[in-house]
Amino acid sequence: MDLQTLTYLVVGATFALYIGIAFWARASTTGEFYVAGKGVHPVANGMATAADWMSAASFISMAGLIAFKGFDASVYLMGWTGGYVLLAMLLAPYLRKFGKFTVPEFIGERYYSQTARMVAVLCLIVASITYVIGQMKGVGVAFSRFLEVDFESGVMIGMAIVFIYAVLGGMKGITYTQIAQYVVLIFAYTVPAIFISLNITGNPLPQLGLISTSADGSGTFMLDKLDQVVTDLGFAAYTAQKGTSLNMVMLTLSLMIGTAGLPHVIIRFFTVPSVRAARSSAGWALVFIAILYTTAPAVGSMARLNLMNTIQTGPVGEATANLKYDERPQWFRNWEVTGLLKFEDKNGDGRIQYYNDKNKAFAEKAAAWGWKGNEMTKVDRDIMVLANPEIAKLPNWVVALVVAGGLAAALSTAAGLLLAISSSISHDLMKGVFFPNITEKGELLAGRIAMAGAIVVAGLLGMNPPGFAAQVVALAFGLAASSIFPALMMGIFNKRMNRTGAVVGMLVGLLSTLIYIFWFKGWFFIPGTAMAANTPDNWFLGIQPESFGAIGALINFAVAITVSKMTAPPPDHIQHLVEDIRVPKGASAAIGH
Repeated sequence: MDLQTLTYLVVGATFALYIGIAFWARASTTGEFYVAGKGVHPVANGMATAADWMSAASFISMAGLIAFKGFDASVYLMGWTGGYVLLAMLLAPYLRKFGKFTVPEFIGERYYSQTARMVAVLCLIVASITYVIGQMKGVGVAFSRFLEVDFESGVMIGMAIVFIYAVLGGMKGITYTQIAQYVVLIFAYTVPAIFISLNITGNPLPQLGLISTSADGSGTFMLDKLDQVVTDLGFAAYTAQKGTSLNMVMLTLSLMIGTAGLPHVIIRFFTVPSVRAARSSAGWALVFIAILYTTAPAVGSMARLNLMNTIQTGPVGEATANLKYDERPQWFRNWEVTGLLKFEDKNGDGRIQYYNDKNKAFAEKAAAWGWKGNEMTKVDRDIMVLANPEIAKLPNWVVALVVAGGLAAALSTAAGLLLAISSSISHDLMKGVFFPNITEKGELLAGRIAMAGAIVVAGLLGMNPPGFAAQVVALAFGLAASSIFPALMMGIFNKRMNRTGAVVGMLVGLLSTLIYIFWFKGWFFIPGTAMAANTPDNWFLGIQPESFGAIGALINFAVAITVSKMTAPPPDHIQHLVEDIRVPKGASAAIGH
């Protein structure tokens, strides 16, 4: 069966499964729409959380960044997994004990202020919309290849699919859909990784294949071979650190605390029946997440090696060592249709020269060979995971499976984010602030309308994202880190923190991070509007926009603590509430109180 037909069958079958589950588990009450009735089993919730967590950034983009950034991209692995541990230990159990539907609802009651609740909604919407933009980029990449259409059309089709099952099912439908999506995405990620690891190293476990010798009998380690291939073409060594240590530390911290502040992940712990179940589901989720995250480094490095070896078919510098453009493989032609892979024959020889023409020493050598610049004018990082099975010449069913997995990852997280946005608008703003007497039916309708509006906004912005999917997601984590995380941490562990400090801290943290991002990325993501060149030389202390969330969080903490010390302390009942949140259930009886 040809690839196109097989892809339609596999992807169509998975979509039918998701939509069928959404109809079966559709929400009929606000409790089911927001928190699935608080009756989800910890193992099932752990699997759903893993799918919610492992977005297009994890499935499609992270390995692509690892493929091209090498060692420097390890911060995404450390930051995202470390942040999940932080969330599970410091926030999830306490927020579950508090027992509310949403993060802004917790902030509003903890800081005894509707203003604090509205500011939290603002922070949530800004971070979540930015995050959904990254998911829409991933959806567009996958659909553009799957349907062989342009990227923008792929985004629009993805918007329609998300609308059908997310708006209908609410948290109840999304939870059970995400369980199915986790099974699809983890199978789709690991199966081709096993095939490719066997081909390159002879080891079926990608985690071990990464540190194994090549299967060609040379005795050369796979990573050493990759280092040699890329340095021969003027690129920096794959395993070498290229960025500054400070920037790597700040990006890791930003991703970690941003993870712990993401409302769409936190809300998953409100769906289980008890605090103990919240802790258990957090542990299960980490197990399910680790399967993909320990595989990603091997996927990225092997994808880069396959790409380079496909184009550079012989010793560097030989006239016939570069692939003829007319003889390019089918996968190359397929991705050219999407506009995410582009070639320009700069020297007119009909062959593909792919090298680092920014390396002056190598560029001089290349000029002597008749090369006139890097001819791969665009290799979008987000195509690497989806293209890798085709590059490696794996069976068509594996290629189709990877497409289905990429879509599952993007759609599962997009649904969770859209639910967080809709619940903040319908539950926190409409019912909590503006229309407290709204009926449950009216609140449910408002939530669905808000979700539909968020889909449209995110899709339109996703057509012109400010970076690769993982980079856009990193910006969202920075925004959550600088605004929501400090308010949650101080709300649980600092009973002296008052409403004025929390509100001012959230606003200053959010605005400082937004200004830094927009300064280098462009206002409202409009091309050509950046106020300064987005280069390390212009960054503050060499800290890239994706890393600034950690600085924004420090600003938030400092401002909030200072303001709270200068203003009246919280009422006594709020301070007792904070103490009660931190005390495990049953502890008072155990110590005789």
